[in-house]
Amino acid sequence: MAATVSINPASPPIGVLLAVEHLKDSVPVQVQEGKNTGLKVNGDVTFTTVPSICRYLARLAPGKHLYGTSNLEATEVDHWLEFSVGRLGCPADFADAVQYLNQVLGPRTFLIGHSATLADFAVWGALRGNNVWLNLLDRGKAPPHVARWFRFLEEQAEFKAVAMALPAKPEASKSETRKQDQGKFVELPGAEMEKVVTRFPPEASGFLHVGHAKAALLNQYYQHAFQGKLIMRFDDTNPAKESAEFEKVILEDISMLDIKPDIFTHTSDHFDRIQGYAEKLIRDGLAYVDNTDPEVMKQEREQKVDSRNRTNTVEKNLAMWEEMKKGSEVGQRCCLRAKIDMQSPNGCMRDPTIYRCKTESHVRTGTKYKVYPTYDFACPIVDSVEGVTHALRTTEYHDRDDQFNWFIGKLGLRPVHIWEYSRLNLQNTVMSKRKLTWFVEQGLVDGWDDPRFPTVRGVMRRGMTVEGLKQFIVAQGGSRAVVVMEWDKIWAFNKKVIDPVAPRFNALQRDGAVLVNLPGVKDEMKEVPKHPKNPDVGQKEVWYSSRVYIDGQDAATLTEGEVVTFINWGNVIVKKINKNKSGAVESIDAQLNLENTDYKKTAKLTWLADTPKAPFTPTVVTHFDHIISKGVLAKEDEFKNFVNKDTKMETVMLGDPCLAQLKKGDIIQLQRRGYYICDVPYEPPSRYSCQPTPCVLFHIPDGHQKEMPTAGSKAKSKKADKVEKAASKKELPSPKEEVSPSFSPADELALSDKVAAQGDSVRQLKGRKADKAEVDAAVKSLLALKAEYKALTGKDWKPGATAPTPAAPAASSAGADAVNEKIGKDWKPGATAPTPAAPAASSAGADAVNEKIKAQGDKVRQLKTAKAEKAEIDAAVKALLALKAEYKALTGKDWKPGATAPTPAAPAASSAGADAVNEKIKAQGDHTPAPAAPAASPASSTAEVDAVNDKIKAQGEKVRQLKTAKAEKAEIDAAVKALLALKAEYKAQVDAEVKVLLALKADYKNLTGKDWKPPKEDGKKKQEGKSQEKASQETSGGSSPEAEKLKAQIEEQGNTVRQLKGSGADKAQVDAEVKQLLALKEQFKSLTGEDVTPAGGKKGKKEQKKEKEQKKEKEQKKDQPKKAAKEAAKPEGAMPGPKKVTRLGLEAKKEENLSDWYSQVITKSEMIEYYDVSGCYILRPTSYSIWEKIKDFFDAEIKKMGVDNVYFPIFVSKAALEREKDHIADFAPEVAWVTKSGDTDLAEPIAIRPTSETVMYPAYAKWIKSHRDLPIKYNQWNNVVRWEFKHPQPFLRTREFLWQEGHSAFATKDEADEEVLAILELYARVYEDLMAIPVIRGRKTEKEKFAGGDYTTTVEVYISASGRAIQGATSHHLGQNFSKMFEIVFEDPEKPGEKKFVWQNSWGITTRTIGVMVMVHGDNKGLVMPPVVARDQVVVIPCGITANLSEEDKARLLQKCQEYRKALRDAGIRATDDLRDNYSPGWKFNHWELKGTPIRMEVGPRDMKQNQFVAVRRDTGEKLTLAEGKAAEKVKEMLDTIQTDLYSRAKKNQDDHMVAIDTWGDFCSNLDKGMIIQAPYCGAIPCEDKIKKDSARDQDIEPGAPSMGAKGLCIPFKPLRELQPGTKCVCEGCDCDAKFYTLFGRSY
Repeated sequence: MAATVSINPASPPIGVLLAVEHLKDSVPVQVQEGKNTGLKVNGDVTFTTVPSICRYLARLAPGKHLYGTSNLEATEVDHWLEFSVGRLGCPADFADAVQYLNQVLGPRTFLIGHSATLADFAVWGALRGNNVWLNLLDRGKAPPHVARWFRFLEEQAEFKAVAMALPAKPEASKSETRKQDQGKFVELPGAEMEKVVTRFPPEASGFLHVGHAKAALLNQYYQHAFQGKLIMRFDDTNPAKESAEFEKVILEDISMLDIKPDIFTHTSDHFDRIQGYAEKLIRDGLAYVDNTDPEVMKQEREQKVDSRNRTNTVEKNLAMWEEMKKGSEVGQRCCLRAKIDMQSPNGCMRDPTIYRCKTESHVRTGTKYKVYPTYDFACPIVDSVEGVTHALRTTEYHDRDDQFNWFIGKLGLRPVHIWEYSRLNLQNTVMSKRKLTWFVEQGLVDGWDDPRFPTVRGVMRRGMTVEGLKQFIVAQGGSRAVVVMEWDKIWAFNKKVIDPVAPRFNALQRDGAVLVNLPGVKDEMKEVPKHPKNPDVGQKEVWYSSRVYIDGQDAATLTEGEVVTFINWGNVIVKKINKNKSGAVESIDAQLNLENTDYKKTAKLTWLADTPKAPFTPTVVTHFDHIISKGVLAKEDEFKNFVNKDTKMETVMLGDPCLAQLKKGDIIQLQRRGYYICDVPYEPPSRYSCQPTPCVLFHIPDGHQKEMPTAGSKAKSKKADKVEKAASKKELPSPKEEVSPSFSPADELALSDKVAAQGDSVRQLKGRKADKAEVDAAVKSLLALKAEYKALTGKDWKPGATAPTPAAPAASSAGADAVNEKIGKDWKPGATAPTPAAPAASSAGADAVNEKIKAQGDKVRQLKTAKAEKAEIDAAVKALLALKAEYKALTGKDWKPGATAPTPAAPAASSAGADAVNEKIKAQGDHTPAPAAPAASPASSTAEVDAVNDKIKAQGEKVRQLKTAKAEKAEIDAAVKALLALKAEYKAQVDAEVKVLLALKADYKNLTGKDWKPPKEDGKKKQEGKSQEKASQETSGGSSPEAEKLKAQIEEQGNTVRQLKGSGADKAQVDAEVKQLLALKEQFKSLTGEDVTPAGGKKGKKEQKKEKEQKKEKEQKKDQPKKAAKEAAKPEGAMPGPKKVTRLGLEAKKEENLSDWYSQVITKSEMIEYYDVSGCYILRPTSYSIWEKIKDFFDAEIKKMGVDNVYFPIFVSKAALEREKDHIADFAPEVAWVTKSGDTDLAEPIAIRPTSETVMYPAYAKWIKSHRDLPIKYNQWNNVVRWEFKHPQPFLRTREFLWQEGHSAFATKDEADEEVLAILELYARVYEDLMAIPVIRGRKTEKEKFAGGDYTTTVEVYISASGRAIQGATSHHLGQNFSKMFEIVFEDPEKPGEKKFVWQNSWGITTRTIGVMVMVHGDNKGLVMPPVVARDQVVVIPCGITANLSEEDKARLLQKCQEYRKALRDAGIRATDDLRDNYSPGWKFNHWELKGTPIRMEVGPRDMKQNQFVAVRRDTGEKLTLAEGKAAEKVKEMLDTIQTDLYSRAKKNQDDHMVAIDTWGDFCSNLDKGMIIQAPYCGAIPCEDKIKKDSARDQDIEPGAPSMGAKGLCIPFKPLRELQPGTKCVCEGCDCDAKFYTLFGRSY
């Protein structure tokens, strides 16, 4: 009879199945599925365990020897059977069990004997079913002998057969892959299937927000992943905050999120037990009752001072505890504290409070208890008691973990694993329940479910789906990285969920909708899909009619004859556009053209049919803004100062008839407008109010920054943008006109203050070395504020920026007077009321349109300032353009600010009357009191205006003083407010004066029929006035005794300078005297207000020449537009003129603007070309040839040392990159990831290498087995990508750069140490021998060394132009750190069987060397190339080619240049020639000087006749005339001299700027002079941090700017002075002895 084995397919017994497969030819065994695994022998005997079933089956066929061939082997089989279900089956013992198995299998192929036995079946089956083992195997981390044995058996026939019948092997991997796809989840420590218990413990004091949702969903994730349990526990330890209502809401939210906890509990269920544990701590002397005042207790904890009650006896503590339990007056002043460690650096361990006395009634226990535990005390107890295995907590609880474990240990409770993840932080909101409660209480939101709130109910009311929220949370995973996320990301996940299923409908803005007449169309209805790509969404009714409406914005973009596409209908031809008098579209006549199905280039319009059979649905769409205006609130920010007002915007719409059927919560898409959720369904008219309830739709963000186009097609939207820009340009005044800006100075001042405050916040974060993510977020907010400032004011923000004072408007007419009333005149220093031009009369019709234009212009500006919807602004701009067109039609000219329509001149009046008015106008223009004109406002007196003027000046000075003294913001705001009020008063008074003046001018025009103009002065009088003025100036300034004395001193000093120059005196002496002369001239100018002139009143030749040149330059600038027009008019292919205007030379000076100079040098010298990916650059031949020379030199040298070149892939798997987390942490923010292949998302992102340790070292581990495999010395020339988030700079800091990276492995440390220094010396030679740049060799400090290395050596370079140092190249000794991580071991030759870890080095140099060379040697003419690395060492340039030179002589000259080039090349000199005939020799000289070519060889006809040439050095400009016969020899000597001189100059420069000091005062003073400093240093990292912080200068926030602090550059191998015993560390406040002199300086 055949035996029958029943197996559970969910967890198949693999060992049993292997035994059955092995015996199938000998023993008939049937296998069937069942609920449990078992082998029934007869009615009484059933085997249920894998060992017992295997033993029984083996004994059925003893000839198969599955039980071994002897009693000893049978005993061994029993041992392995028990091992497979015992140690291998226990997660806690698994790692040790596998290591034991690895030792046993070292010399064996099978566990027992020479063939597979039950032992192999059982152990292999146990491993095959273990996810942990499969993960180790997949990642290559499995012990080698076990892996070899497992793989070998896997290939045997019977094992293959069983494996194929099992569920797919990567099931565990599948789950792992799924986790990786979904988010950054990791396996929980010590987790076992079906044994994991997690908990979600919210406090019922408010609604759940999305941060709580993340916590709940993470706990549920691990509940499902390990088939465990989830406890939902309400933390009700604080009766003052608990609410039954909130508890009910939270349970509803949990249900809404589809979270199904297995158990529901309350902390209050365990109050008696927790109280008992508290009393145990008191009796054990581990807790005491403290009645210290709370504020005093807080100070004592901060200062680590013991409480006076800490030494209370147990009896006294118990007595005071009883008072607390009673809730007596004495007890209410007490709390119970755990006695842990008041001296702990962790504040949470300084005797925390664990119980407090509260007399409020508890929502569940009433008044039973008067003492309540803190969450920190109750949590570990309840977690342990309820069986929680893994407590998931956010990283903000990290400091409390020690406290958690202390309670567990002292109370003897079961341990609980704590697993941390980062909390969810979102921008432009608050997540604190306290702050959210404030919003609700202040009525700033509608309630806890307000769509602007981050609560679960809030975001769901706004259209967030449960699935979208889940996907977002799962994508975040269990990452510990603290980041502040934008809302866009969460809404982008939601869009993926709603887009495939949201039905599409139409809606039009009610105001401005335009009727389209389509004759011949009948009213009818058709059904079309609600979703064009998803028929499952269903059908909707679409009505067609001869009358349809479209959006007014769309209508304004249409033109007659245009073909447009009506969505869900077809093409339509626009026949006629009917406009009203103002130019707005009233209606459109069109014709259907359904036969035309070409929709590619047509505008796509939404529309609604106007038919009584399907009336429009009244609809209101609502858009929301963030509740907090600032992206990321700093810790010191008061959130109430950043509350966003007016965050709810409603628009009335004409809705699709189908919208009447929407139910609350339905999500739809309004075509070309976005996604919406129905918040209030449509209700028909009520019988009480007779008014319908409109359908209210809330806009759902979709993760995009840009709004959907709402006017025509995308092309139309672009066109509208252009129209808007054009309109904006038209609104701008001409250069002669002045208008007030559309923003107020108060707005600008407020925004400027915000920028300054955020800048302070950034500096504070950097000063206290805050987390990088926090700093980045703050910097991002700062940049956003600066961008907002620029958008508002049109200029970059600068420290001390103040709002500009807008110019006064030119009042030119009655119309201009109206503009004056709108724009006004702001006060300016020294301001006076202007005299407006005479007004022009206008016709009634044109005047009316004029007023409309002004009003509409104001409306456009207001909309833009308020950052209204783009569609709303477009509509306003179009209306403005229409009004301007109407004005032009009436007047025949374009509208301009202050424009008026011309009218016939008034009849001439009497001369006497006109004269009287004329005098009044003059008087009023001069601010003298005059009778008020009819209908004019009473004018303020000049004295009143002047008084306000003085007040403004005084108040302005007060504001400046307050800002300089950094007074409180409130005080400054009050002063600014007072200043603005005074300016408004001034403006009002000036306006009154202007109105009177305008009225008088109007009277004058009525009398005379012409505009009033100021009378012209007689030419003679004018000239006399000028002469008198000049004489007055001379008398008051230049002719004073003091001025005459200065003049004499200047003349005498000028003679001294001339004598020194004539005698060839030392340059330093001449410079000093010139400096003194200039100072005297400056003093003279300050006194007299004019430049000094030579004796006799005439200017010297130099001054005259300079004036002449300046005059000429002005004339040239004036003529440039004409010349440009003339050039443009030339026919194509015309020959250029005799002169060619270029911008060849540098426009920035190295000493004045290093950044601009550097950018210009590297581009104009043709070293790089900018690329369209920021931070990446094209290396042109000039620069790449330098890299080639470095490569050739270094490659040859390392090959002499036995180094081989290799190449490893650029791509790094995520697992490999994260394998060495500490090392890669430094690069983590800079890692670039590949996430797509075409349009398909990759299963796992792949990194582009930031460095190659994680790529190369796993291979090293495979290749190195024995000491005979060592040393390994490999180098690769490659590129790496580091996605720098700082400002990229070509060569110095780029996102992709070229380098070499060497990685070596040795058997001994001594060998590795020797190579480190040998490589460093090669790097020094690259700089000194090739680049002519001196370096400082040294070892990096502990803070600055390579992450994961034992020590780092470096060569540092000083750049005097910036006063900063830069790291030239590094050679790292990695010790055994990486070999231990990657298990790179070899067998010890002296102790066979023992393994040793290798000693490793890594070293690298990059294309940064090129940038360093540019900054060290370059000058204001361009590059200065060291000859050794110059692409071209010599350039030969022909000179003297003139019109008189014959063609024959010219050919001979060019031939001679080529001969020189060939001769130099034959001598091994890299030479080129420049024979271009379209550039002059002078242009070529500049060009090659800019490129830095070391020697320029000039050859002319005369030189050719005399067999000579002129050689010019690039570095000094020195010219030498040399014989042709010795060209190669002399040029070689010059090149060697140039190389040596460049190095010598750079070395002297470095030595002059490097000092050794011993005191902090000397440190700071020398640092501010741009020095690098050798100072005594104790080696402690906190001291280095303090040195950097204290030496920083609070100027700007750019990382690496000259205002940054000094960091440790290196510990020089050869310091400037020897360290004397007893020398203290230079760090202020450090009393430690210095260990060495360390080089400090500001650095790139």
